[in-house]
Amino acid sequence: MPFWLKHYRRELLAGDLAAGVIVALMLIPQGMAYAMVAGLPPVAGLYASILPPIAYAVFGSSMVQSVGPMAITSLMTGASLAAFAPPGSALSVVLAGQMALIAGVVLFLSGVFRLGFLAGFLSRPVMSGFTTGAALLITGGQMEPLLGGPPAAIHLPSAIIGVSSLLTLWAAKQYLAKALRALGLSTRVAETLARLAPVAVLVVATAVVGVLGLAQGGVKAVGEIPSGIPGIALSVSAEHWRALLVPGVLVAFMIFLSSQSAAQSLAQKRGERITTNRELLGLGAANVASALSGGLPVTGSISRSAVNYSAGANTPLASMISAALVVLILVVPTPWVSLLPLPALAATIILAVLGMIDLTTLRDSWRYDRGDAGALLATVAGVLLLGVEEGVILGVVLSLATLIWRTSRPHIAVIGRIAGSEHFRNVERHDVETLPAVLMLRVDADLYFGNVDAVVDRLESLLKARATQGRVTCHVVLVMSAVSLIDTTGLYALTEISRSLRAQGTKLHLTEVKGPVMDRLQQSDFLGKELSGQVFLSTAQAFRHLAAEASQAG
Repeated sequence: MPFWLKHYRRELLAGDLAAGVIVALMLIPQGMAYAMVAGLPPVAGLYASILPPIAYAVFGSSMVQSVGPMAITSLMTGASLAAFAPPGSALSVVLAGQMALIAGVVLFLSGVFRLGFLAGFLSRPVMSGFTTGAALLITGGQMEPLLGGPPAAIHLPSAIIGVSSLLTLWAAKQYLAKALRALGLSTRVAETLARLAPVAVLVVATAVVGVLGLAQGGVKAVGEIPSGIPGIALSVSAEHWRALLVPGVLVAFMIFLSSQSAAQSLAQKRGERITTNRELLGLGAANVASALSGGLPVTGSISRSAVNYSAGANTPLASMISAALVVLILVVPTPWVSLLPLPALAATIILAVLGMIDLTTLRDSWRYDRGDAGALLATVAGVLLLGVEEGVILGVVLSLATLIWRTSRPHIAVIGRIAGSEHFRNVERHDVETLPAVLMLRVDADLYFGNVDAVVDRLESLLKARATQGRVTCHVVLVMSAVSLIDTTGLYALTEISRSLRAQGTKLHLTEVKGPVMDRLQQSDFLGKELSGQVFLSTAQAFRHLAAEASQAG
């Protein structure tokens, strides 16, 4: 039994019921729309909205996460399947379920083996670049359904419905909540109703199509929705396992990143804690459930989760109620659903994904770190020019490349003592005291194979500069306060530095060595045989000792 269900209280039910109904109203058209983005029959989106929320409720850790089809994962699914099956075909449905199964197994095993930390290797600017590129790609792909045909052959009635729906949705997003608050509604109620504007627009568009008979005039609609709930079965294509493996893993990666951001932001508002590895288990189970019920890859939706939260959801029971209402739509005859016009659905998709375009992160990173801004723009370009899968891979590579680049060039400061204190600061930033024959360096990074050459080069250049100025260097002090790790390559580098300095008549000293680093150094021969100087507890102690030694020598 899920932990939240063991402690469920009756007073939580009203909020869960209200949120469940409201999210279902949003989920039904969204599910069908995102299935179309994936190149699948609209009903696949409904199927993916039944068992996945229930599976997530059992294994996941968020109380208000709404799990189901989402724009980015649908786009990735459609892009991957396009090479193997025609959109809307029976094979595309089978392969979508197969991708959900692969993603689900990958996510679930990642949770079992506690691999949630791997998500940290995709930086926020790169993630922003990917979502922005995906939003532009989805928008471009929905222009033809919105206008009823390609730009050269627009179907006028379809274009009128699509463009008017888009403008209405935009106006509702900008002004409806304010107008409702002006009428006296509370902020929470006003914002919840404003988020349901797409439902109202779709209902009106459907009524217009039905009353005016526009379906017979060429306006494309969703079409017949198969009645009945999906059976529990797993259909796979054996010959496509290898081809779908990499796309499935990439979709799993994006599922976790998208869901985690939504879950974390809402958990902070509720004063709750998200368990990363339980999120992996929950998302994995949800995707396996989607594969078993004829669905597609699913994830936590930021927009639906926000509606779920603002509508008063207290526990995952709200999502289970939404799933039950989706079942009701499939069981009870609803002929009006088949009349949902594709131009209006395209408008809801476009407005939803345009909200994913993140210009704020681009602006901030451009001001703060041009390298991050460059990675963001490169990821956008990669998604648009190379493709969705390639864009994800490029984003991961750029994140890792940026990390390696920065750690390979650590900040190394020449430091001195601020007069009358035991504080030591960079000589280039502060007025400090130094000892003539002592070079004190603070290395602001771990010492590992990727950056030791930079440390050695910096030390040699400083010693050469001092020699050129006629300054004798008798002691080099490495301040290790920022060093949490010294790998084997770093150990050998320190050994070579000590030997080289010894040959020049210079002693190497260490100070402020952290406990774990000292433990490892004591297991080597460095401290006992190679270090030419001493290990000091603090930089101040080293400064006093060397100052006294210089005074005695003088």
